[in-house]
Amino acid sequence: MRTSPVSRLNDWLLSTDRKQRLRIQRSLMAATVFIACCFLQVYACWMGYMLAEDVMHLSGAIVLNVVFWYAMLRSGFNLRFADPALTMPQIMAAQTIIVGAYATTGPAHGATMMLLALVLVFGVFNMGRRDSLIASVYTVGLMGVANVIKTHTDPVNYPVKLEVAHFVITAAIVPTISSLAAQLASLRARLQSQKEELGLALARIQELATRDELTGLVNRRHMMERLQQQQATLGTARPQRFCLALIDLDHFKRINDTHGHGVGDEVLRHFAHEMRQALRATDVLARWGGEEFLLLLQDNTADKAFDGLERVRDIVGTAVLAPSTPALKPTFSAGLTRYHPGERLDACIERADRALYEAKAQGRNRTVVHHHQTEEPAPERSAPGLVTPARPSEAACVATPHAQPH
Repeated sequence: MRTSPVSRLNDWLLSTDRKQRLRIQRSLMAATVFIACCFLQVYACWMGYMLAEDVMHLSGAIVLNVVFWYAMLRSGFNLRFADPALTMPQIMAAQTIIVGAYATTGPAHGATMMLLALVLVFGVFNMGRRDSLIASVYTVGLMGVANVIKTHTDPVNYPVKLEVAHFVITAAIVPTISSLAAQLASLRARLQSQKEELGLALARIQELATRDELTGLVNRRHMMERLQQQQATLGTARPQRFCLALIDLDHFKRINDTHGHGVGDEVLRHFAHEMRQALRATDVLARWGGEEFLLLLQDNTADKAFDGLERVRDIVGTAVLAPSTPALKPTFSAGLTRYHPGERLDACIERADRALYEAKAQGRNRTVVHHHQTEEPAPERSAPGLVTPARPSEAACVATPHAQPH
């Protein structure tokens, strides 16, 4: 998309970085205060209140100050400091120049006083309580020094009574603005704290909405969303084929009845942990309900998924799933199937459920693979002496049995 010459010029002058651009804009806005000082000096010189030499010196200092801060911000050198806006240094420099203008503009010097407050307004949204206090004390103190010096060196244009009034006004207004800045800083801090707390609360709510509290796995609802996303990729240029396995811990009710629900929860937690450690990063395990788990395997064939699941079985089989009862060695049965493009997700899950039922019927602690009706069944994979029945509409492949079921 083409940009206009004005837009390109703005990008060059103000930077394309949003935060840097805002800092530069604020600094240039504050520079208008100095421009007002320059006009005031020219007027004072024209009226004979100020020497041309003083106008040149002070205007030169103003221009140098504006260019210096612009260069600091535009070059990105300001990013090296804790406050990238350089608020305090800019305010200190500005107040110094304004007090210098106050001391050199003769009878017109009272007009510069409002600029002291205006400079502080520019920093009111960036300064904290400590910086506000420092800026206030510095401004009032510097103004007091100028009042004292000028009443002695130029009592005609700076009479004592007038300077006392000016000092009292400065001492009243400047701390008030600084106090406002401190209050705004405190409000910003509270809002930031509340924002962070709200972010943490939303993250916690999101976690509770998508995670099972006991096992830390994704819950059933979130798993369905993941499956729908996976299903949608099949219509893209790079389809991601996948398999589903429905897993059930063998004789889990017996564990609860014999050892108590505390041990049962312990088994579920450690089983979920060991499974996550053994699975690939691309696979997704969800707690489907009770002691049942649904596993999404990023494999394009059931045979590959079968091999991966049996590798996981070996790893989990050597793990301690109940530290309070180390002798307890729970096993699991699994029904595995490959998702067929175009079919409903619930049909695929139902097929995995039938395979799981068959795994239990054959003695548990094994994996049974069921294929879609349109797929050719894979060669039978079973242990010696194990006969695998096949249904008319489905072909099943049964894993080798492992340890004796409980």
